[in-house]
Amino acid sequence: MLRVMFLCTGNSCRSQMAEGFARELGKGRIEAHSAGLMAAGVNPRAAAVMREAGIDISGQRSKEIVPELLRTMDLVITLGDHAAEACPWTPPNIQRLHWPIKDPVGATGTEDEILREFRRARDEIRDLVEEAF
Repeated sequence: MLRVMFLCTGNSCRSQMAEGFARELGKGRIEAHSAGLMAAGVNPRAAAVMREAGIDISGQRSKEIVPELLRTMDLVITLGDHAAEACPWTPPNIQRLHWPIKDPVGATGTEDEILREFRRARDEIRDLVEEAF
């Protein structure tokens, strides 16, 4: 079983979506985790657009990075440039990837326009998870 951790700044949106997709698409092959530089809570819009895709992440919780757990991973994937720059050092035996997904949390406009940004991020993440695993 491949142990994967998805990291972003607040562990509220992108890393939560990636964890949800990896759990669903990698059943039996991937042990998925997510964390952030801080725990900001699971974003309700992220949960809503994931429900649209048939994946429920409402039971996931936002977590800060635990270095001991991070060191047990086979693969660490950062989502967003801030997380890539600020993420703790990982030992050389842990593969590290970076997926530069624009954070939809800062989107402005109407609710439809904001949700369109969350869907864009969701779809980019789904495509990357499908390609990687």
